[in-house]
Amino acid sequence: MAARTAVNEVRTTTSTHSTPPGPTSRPPRTARYALLLGGLTAFGPLSIDMYLPALPVMASELRSTDTQLQLTLAVFLVGLGIGQLVAGPLSDAFGRRRPLLVGVVVFAAASAVAALSPSVPALIAARAVQALGAATGMVIARAAVRDLYSGVAMARFFSTLMLVTGVAPVLAPLLGGQLLRWTSWRGIFVALTAFGIVLLVVAALALPETLPRHHRRSARLGPIARTYAALLSDRIFVGHALTVGLAFAAMFAYISGSSFVLQHTYGLTPAEYGLVFGLNGLGLVLVGQINGRLVSRFAPRTLLRTGLAMATAGGLGVVAAAATDASLPLLLVPLFVTISSVGMVGPNATTLALTDHPDSAGSASALLGLVQFLVGGGTSPIVGLLGGSALAMAAVMATATAAALVVSVSLTRAASSHEIGRIDHQDR
Repeated sequence: MAARTAVNEVRTTTSTHSTPPGPTSRPPRTARYALLLGGLTAFGPLSIDMYLPALPVMASELRSTDTQLQLTLAVFLVGLGIGQLVAGPLSDAFGRRRPLLVGVVVFAAASAVAALSPSVPALIAARAVQALGAATGMVIARAAVRDLYSGVAMARFFSTLMLVTGVAPVLAPLLGGQLLRWTSWRGIFVALTAFGIVLLVVAALALPETLPRHHRRSARLGPIARTYAALLSDRIFVGHALTVGLAFAAMFAYISGSSFVLQHTYGLTPAEYGLVFGLNGLGLVLVGQINGRLVSRFAPRTLLRTGLAMATAGGLGVVAAAATDASLPLLLVPLFVTISSVGMVGPNATTLALTDHPDSAGSASALLGLVQFLVGGGTSPIVGLLGGSALAMAAVMATATAAALVVSVSLTRAASSHEIGRIDHQDR
C-alpha cells in the first residue's frame, strides 16, 4: 500500500508539468547536444568493448591469467551499476552540471591511471574508479534530456541520440583492434583519457544547468530510498526498463558471439567481418533516424511495439537460419533486422519509462541504465557457456527479443489510452 501511494504521489506531481522541468522553454540545438550527450552515454560501451581485443596481449604482458583479466570487466560492470545508483539521486539533489563535471574528471583520471597500471590488481582498482565516472556521464546525459524535452520532442531526441550512442558497443571492439595495430593496450586507455578530456572541455563550455533549484530533491538517504521504491513499484516503468535491457541483451549476445560465428563457422576474413559489423551498426542508426521522423505521426508506444515485432521476427529468423545451417545471406538478413530494431525499441522504451518521472529523472535514468547493463551485459557470457555456436548465439538473441515483447505487453498494459495520448501529443 505504501509503495502504491508513493507511485501515486510521483504521478500526481508529474501530471502538473506540461513541460519538462528545465530552466528554459527553448531547448538548445539538437545536433550539438546529441553529440555531447551521446559522447557521455558512450563512456560505458567504449570502456567495456574497446579493450576486449587486447585481453590476450594484456595477459601476456602483465603475466596474469585470462580469469584474472576478466575481473577487470566484472569490476567495471559492478562499478557502473553502483555508480549509476549514486549519481542519479545526486544529480536530482545538486543539479546536473556539477556532478557531471566531477564524474568526467574522475573518468579521465582513472583512464590515465589504467594506462599506467603495472599489475592486474592496480588495473582492477583503476577500472572500478573509471566505472564510477562513466556511470555519472551516462545517467546525467539521459536525465538532462528529460529536463529539456518531453513527449514527441523527447522521443525524437532519443532517436537522434541513438545516432551517436547506438553504434558505440558495435564499433568499439573494431576501434580497439585498430588502435592495437599502432600502439599497445595502454594506448587504448590513453585514447579513453583523451576522449574524457575533450568531453570535459566541451561540457564545461557548452552544457548549462538543466535542473533549476526549485525542482531539486533531497540528498538524504530516506527520500532517495523512497524514490527508488516508487520507481520499482511502478509496473510501467519497470516494464519499459526491462524492455530496453532485453533489447540490448540481444545486441550484446550478437557482439559476444558474432566474431567466432562469422569468421570461424562461415569463413569470413577479419575485413569482411568488419564490413558486416559496420553494416549492422549502420542499420541501427538508420532505423533510429526513421523512428525520429515517425514519432511526429505515431505514438511512441505504437512504434515500440513495431520495433519489438521486428526484433522478435528477426530473432526467430536467426534461429531458423542457424538451426538449418542456411547460407550466410540467409543468416545475415535476420541478423540485420534484429540489430536494427534496437534503433526503434531503445528510444521509445526510454521515453515511455522517463515521461512520468520528470522530478526524479536522475534516479529513473540510473535505474534504467542499471537494468540495461545488468540484463544486457549479463547475457554476453551465456553465448559462450552454450558453446559459442551460431545456434547458441541465435537462441540467446531470439529468447531475449521474445522476452522483451512479452514483458512490454504484460507489464505496460496498465497504461491508459489517455496517458498514451498525453505522451504522444504533450508538446505538439
